[in-house]
Amino acid sequence: MSNTSGLNHLGLAVADLDQTTRFFVTVLGWQETARDASYPRNSITDGNLRLTLWQVDHSVPPKDFDRRHNIGLHHLALQVDTEADLLRLADEVAAWPGAVVEFMPEFMGSGPRKHMMFAEPGGIRLELVWMGV
Repeated sequence: MSNTSGLNHLGLAVADLDQTTRFFVTVLGWQETARDASYPRNSITDGNLRLTLWQVDHSVPPKDFDRRHNIGLHHLALQVDTEADLLRLADEVAAWPGAVVEFMPEFMGSGPRKHMMFAEPGGIRLELVWMGV
């Protein structure tokens, strides 16, 4: 039996706090719930999952994360309710300035599940998943 009971929040270091927040709020429909300008950081939620976004220190050039060579977050997978939601969001992501689409919606394995991969403008790699039901 586990000694923990789920994810409280996931903290992500981002290149531009406002840019990443704007992407999550505008494209994915999340809500900003708290901001601390002294760090700076803020919290956002989709109503089920809470992320804390932390602004990286730009006094030295930040290094981009390399999922094949660094220990840490490979990607964050977010579930959508319908295939129509996935297709609509794929178009919105592809049109968003600075977002980089790795691949548009496609079957996971033999289907019917579908997913897409992309990086939000700040470089965080995200996956949108429709479970096919």
